[in-house]
Order: sequence, then structure tokens, then C-alpha cells
Amino acid sequence: MPGTNLTRDEAATRSSLVDVTAYDVELDLTRGEEVFGSRTTLRFTCTEPGASTFADLVNARDLRVTLNGRELDADAAYADNRIALDSLEAENTLVVDCALPYSRTGEGLHRFVDPADDRVYLYTQFEVPDARRVYTTFEQPDLKSVFTFTVTAPEHWKVVSNAPTPEPVRDADGRPVATWSFPTTERMSTYITALVAGEYHEVRDVYEGEHGTVDLGHYCRQSVKEHLDDDELVELTKQGFAFYEEAFQFPYPFGKYDQLYVPEYNMGAMENAGCVTYRDEYLPRSRQTHSFYEQRANTVLHEMAHMWFGDLVTMKWWDDLWLNESFAEWASHHALVEATRYTEAWTGFTNARKNWAYRQDQLPSTHPIAADNHDLEAVEVNFDGITYAKGASTLKQLVAWVGIEEFLVGLRAYFQAHAFSNSEFSDLLRALEETSGRELSGWAKEWLQTTGVNTLTPEIETDDAGVVTAAAVLQSAHPDHPTLRRHRIGVGLYDLTEDGLRRRSAFETDVRDERTELTELVGQRRPDLLLLNEGDLTYAKIRLDERSLATAIAHVDSLDDSLARALLWGAAWDMTRDAEMRATDFVALVLRGLATETDMTAVGRLPMYLRTAVESYAAPENRDQVRRVAEVGLHELLTTAEAGSDRQLAFARAFASAAHSDDAVTLVAGLLDGTAEVPGLVVDTELRWALLTSLARNGRAGEAEIAEEARRDNTISGQERAAMARTVRPTAEAKAEAWRDAVERDDVANETQRQVAIAFATPGQAELLEPYLEKYLDAAETIWEDKGVQRASTVLEAMFPMPLASRATLARLDEWLAGTSANPAAVRYVREGRSDMARALAAQERDAEG
Repeated sequence: MPGTNLTRDEAATRSSLVDVTAYDVELDLTRGEEVFGSRTTLRFTCTEPGASTFADLVNARDLRVTLNGRELDADAAYADNRIALDSLEAENTLVVDCALPYSRTGEGLHRFVDPADDRVYLYTQFEVPDARRVYTTFEQPDLKSVFTFTVTAPEHWKVVSNAPTPEPVRDADGRPVATWSFPTTERMSTYITALVAGEYHEVRDVYEGEHGTVDLGHYCRQSVKEHLDDDELVELTKQGFAFYEEAFQFPYPFGKYDQLYVPEYNMGAMENAGCVTYRDEYLPRSRQTHSFYEQRANTVLHEMAHMWFGDLVTMKWWDDLWLNESFAEWASHHALVEATRYTEAWTGFTNARKNWAYRQDQLPSTHPIAADNHDLEAVEVNFDGITYAKGASTLKQLVAWVGIEEFLVGLRAYFQAHAFSNSEFSDLLRALEETSGRELSGWAKEWLQTTGVNTLTPEIETDDAGVVTAAAVLQSAHPDHPTLRRHRIGVGLYDLTEDGLRRRSAFETDVRDERTELTELVGQRRPDLLLLNEGDLTYAKIRLDERSLATAIAHVDSLDDSLARALLWGAAWDMTRDAEMRATDFVALVLRGLATETDMTAVGRLPMYLRTAVESYAAPENRDQVRRVAEVGLHELLTTAEAGSDRQLAFARAFASAAHSDDAVTLVAGLLDGTAEVPGLVVDTELRWALLTSLARNGRAGEAEIAEEARRDNTISGQERAAMARTVRPTAEAKAEAWRDAVERDDVANETQRQVAIAFATPGQAELLEPYLEKYLDAAETIWEDKGVQRASTVLEAMFPMPLASRATLARLDEWLAGTSANPAAVRYVREGRSDMARALAAQERDAEG
């Protein structure tokens, strides 16, 4: 959208000129379904009287602007979503009145009407730059201020913001409206301010800690309140506060703590100060596995960590976005292990989050952890696996290097020095150097300012008796990203015993340069499995020597250490993606290992990797056979899993996703209509949709069946699942309808659009998708400007036509990339899809070699 970008240089110029004294924001939510009223009084000082700057405001209507008592010509002052402010004084007061549109894309102030009961729900989402869609701002993180919100809304609503919720005052004229006048907040950045309003269900509690009490609130829609498991959520919240306040030695800084579960949410959650919002899919209406609750707990503790790191102390500019997210990612996993029942959370991190980082780091769009976010457009596409998971992996290694106690002491000094202000990474580095006595600038340059992932490969020589005579770790890097780094790694030695594959011993060592000798191994009997990066201490891809790979393939199901298994799964997946291991062999390995895998994150993730291996990495001439092997294997896992177990539920979902033969699809149909059963398996609402979507994909269910299920599940989730089921139908009409809904229409809600986009490029439907290669490329030329960040990124990432993988498609993509004038963000998504397609073709060639 024109005029919504902001460069780092512009922000620096503005922050050198102005300092914000206070915001007074008055919002009127009683003006109907399309717009709300916004009045902002912004008080600020100027270091150079007579100078000019600008304020930010997006899509304003009926605009009136007054600066220091002078009413400005709104038509002249307001252009490209900026208000020009000229002839500034030493002290200034800007008053802006306008009407602003409600959002349907999850940005700004999103308005939702629940189809279950017609109740209205509003919430804000401001990160990165969208507070300016709700009130007039200086939209940059280093211009912190205090905020006083006054909100007029229907009197029966709940209204929540960053400060404690006041008693509402009813309208003096007798209208059924009320006004909530919130206390002034602590100093904070605009992007973590928030407003949530509507007919929410509320549950309250109190955390009583060493530093005082914190009022706790949990909110959700009325139609899902039966799914608000507030006992567990309150317990988790209290565990988090107790752990963080002790670790950081700094009391929770924002008074009260409300957590609100909201519909049609684009993200997992958002760390608004004292007013955290979550996608309400975190309140499951159907049974979920242990890994779901572990991930939800991680999200809760991730957002709580931001209250200190991000909200109390905030980055000066978005270059340090990685530090916000990486720290919260590290801290949440650390807190899960130390303070909750999720004591194996780092295994889940290895099985899921790090694989996300490894993929992102091998795309052409890879960037340093400390990215050069020169403007907001760069920031908006860098919320990725590098920012979160690679950064957290690097911090984990830093903690191991300096020591956890030294790390925490440094953090405490950092919080004390920069509370309620802004900082840069160098400030944290100095604090850690002082407490640890280590020089960290070299480490930072090596890990944070370079790109790419290293590969660590063992090299072993033995004598005729099997005794190791020489051993080393070889470190390599992709030629495009040639940095070799220092790694602290564990090395595990595993042997086959009567009890299975067991660890004999382990040691730690530092890896440097291209070759590092492992003298500790010399003279020892060669292990059946040599595992580099034991304990998952570093961020690197690992390889297995020939003997170790054979042992892993044959005996992964007998290895009793979940983190070691996670490393093996990661190594096998990396080798498959890098065309060093056949997709056919990877499928066999997964099916064998899933039979005994105990980590539910792995049980949920591995079938997803398996499906990619089948549909994208298996050679076309092998694919039917590999599909059959996967289908049969998943069916066996389903029918042999313990009745009623999490594993059984996970395998039921995976089987429905893989089913394609007549027998398998008939079983799926029977599970849905009740004519077949698997003992212990409860076919509840979400599993019904998974089964029905499988039938729709296989042409065994159409509009009538989908509409009937949607009537049965008259919720927004039901509407979204129905949209996905309609999209996967193997007809040209279904694809045309999906394209209209996801790409062309503007009135489809963001989460529904996302479900359609995810389902569009259905594997096995290449013929139906052929016309959409050119449509996709045509859309990519202008969609960033036409549809905005949220809709455009959803389309470009999710609807990339991967089922059309071929050399001819690759050539067409290259032709488009060479000649396009599309927005760089759009080009990035196309280039990433092209990279994935090239990787798939290489893997197919490897699989064909046999």
C-alpha cells in the first residue's frame, strides 16, 4: 500500500528531532459495522523549533488536524498515510480526529462477528507498523511514551487494554453505551499497545509472588468458553511469573496481566504489554496430543518473556527484531524445562523449530540473524525461522559458553540499566562481557552477521580389530555462504546391546575451521553409532558416517534417548532434502521409527516430512509405490497404537492425509459415517473434518457432504474447515473458486483465505493446477501493492505451484525472475518457491538412482 513504508533513516531523523511526552487516545466503537472514531492528542517536544516532521495514520476518513491550536488543511497535510507537521515549536500538541475502517485482515483493529451466536469481537494487532491504523502515531519503537486510552463501546461489552480495566461510566443520555477511561500506562512503544473489546467471556485470578500480586485475566469468545481450560492456563501463567521474576530479579513491570484468545488471528500470539493476544485455536474444541499443549505452553511463556525482553527494554530499531524473538524463544524453552511439566521441550525444539530454521537458512532469501532491516518492508518478511529458531539456537550456545548464571547476572544488569527505554544488541553484549569475563564481539560477528548453516561430518579410521586409529570432524559450508564457525558440540558413542541402541559415553569438544581432530576417540572401540552434536548444543547440520547411518536406519526404534533420536531424525531429513539419502529410504526409516517414538512433537512432525518426501522428493516413477508403502505403514501404525492414546490420534490424522487407495479411502469414509471403527479412536469434530477433507481430495465427497458438515459445525472454525475441504476437491471448478476466494476477492476473512491458500496446491493434482502457474506469476507482479502484506504473503507462499515441479517449470520461473518488476518482497517468495522446487527435482533424481 503506497505510503505505508518507513525507512530506518527516516525513523532516525525523526527520533533525533522529537520526543513524545504523551498520547491521549479516544476511540468510539459505536459508529456501526464499518468504521470507528479515533481522536488522538499527541504531545511532543522538538529539539529544533521551526523544523518539520510527520505523523503516521493509515486510511483516515473525515480527517481534522490541529497543530498547536492551528487547524491544518487536511487535504494538503495528509498524503500517502502521513500527516505533514511543519513549523514545529519547542513543545507541541497535535490533535487528530478521524474515522478509520475496521480490519478484516487481522491488521489494525479487526472486527469479527461469530456465526455461532452473532456476537461481536474486536482486537488489535499492531506489530510491526499497524498502531497507525487505529490512532495517530510516530510509528517507530524508539519513540516510547505513556498512553491514556478512553474507549466508548456498547455497555455490555468487555473492554481491555494495557492498563487495568476501569469501571465503565454509562452514557448520560441513556444510550446503551458506556465509556472506559483507562489509567495512564507505563512508557512503551506503539506496537505493543492494544485494545480488545466485545462480548468476551472473562475469568480472573491472582498471582501472589515475592514482589507483590499481579491480577490475571483470561478471555475468550462466549461460544468457546467451555473450551477455556483456565485451570491449566492459570497454573502455567503462575509458574512462568515465578520463574521469570526469580531469574531476572526484576518484578513484572506492567501491573496486571490479561491473556485474550481471539478469532481469525494471523500469528500465534502477540506480546502487547499486559494484554497478550493469542489465536483462539489454542483453546481446542477437540482432543489434542501432548505436543499441542507443549507448544501452547511454549507460546504462553514466550510472550511472557517479552514483558521483560521487548516490552520493558525495547529495541531501538527493527534490526534487533531477532534479539526480541530469539531471546523469548530461548527463554520459553528454558522455563518449560525448569519450571513446568514439559521437561523435554528442547527435544520438541530440535524436532520442529530447528528444522524450520535450517530450511530458511538454505533458501536464497537467507539473511544474517542480525538482519539489515533498512525499512518496514524488510522487517515484515523477516519474521522467519532465522529470526526465531536460528537465533534461539545461537543464544542457547552462547548461554552454554558464558555459563547460565553469568548469563542471568548480565541480563539483570541489562534490565536495570535500560528499563522502560530502548537499547541495542551491543548494550546486552557489554553486560554479558562484564559478567562473564569473555570477549563476545568476535562471537557476535561470526554468528550473527553471517549467513548459512555449516555441515559437520565425522571421519573415522579403524584397524582390523575395530579400534579407532584416527577421527575428526570435517566442517563445510555452502559456497554461497562460506563462513566456517566455532562450534561447541557433544560427541555421543552408541552401541547395539541386548536392550537396544544405548549410549556408551559422550564428551564435549570445540570444532574450529575445516578439520578438528577427535583425539578422545583414538584407542576406543568404534561405536555402532557416532553422533555429532550430542545434546544439540550447536546450530549445524550433521552427517552420519556409513556405519552410523546403517545403524540408525535399522535401529532408530530401539534408541532410548528422545533428544538423540531427534538429532537422527534431523540428520536423515537433511540428507533427504540435500539429495544424499533416497526419499524411499527416508519413508521406510520414518515408518519404522514412528512405531516406538515417544516424543509427540516428532510423532506429529514426521508424517509431515514423510508426505513431503512422498509427494515432492520421490522419483515420479517410484511415487505410486512409495505412496502405497506410506499408506500401508500409517494404517498399521494406526491399528496397532494403544487404544485412546495420543499416538493413535496422531496416526489417524496422518493416515487420513495419506489415504489414496480404494481400500484406504473406504476406511476413511467408514470412520466418518460410523460404519467402521478403530478401537479407542473417538471421531470428534476436528477429526471429522480431517476425514471429510481426505474424502473430498479423493473425489469421494462433494459440496453436499461439505455443506452438511458445515451445518453440523456452525462455527467460524467449521466455515474455515469447509473452505479447505472445498478447495482440495479434484475439479477445475473447485480450483477456480478457490483462486477467486484467496486471490481476487477482498471480502474473505484472513483466516478463511489462509485455509484456502494452504489447500490450493494439493499434491497429486498437477493437471488441475497447470493453468495457475501463469496466473500465479501474473498475480505476483502487483499483489503486494494491490492486497497488502497479509493477503499477499499468504498467497505467494502457500499457493506456489509445487506439484508442477519440472525442469520446464523451473525455466519459466527463472524467466519471470529475470524480467519482473514486482515488489522485492513478492520476488522473495517466488524465489523461495523456486528454490524448493529445484531441491525437490534434485531429490527426485537421487531417488531414481536406486
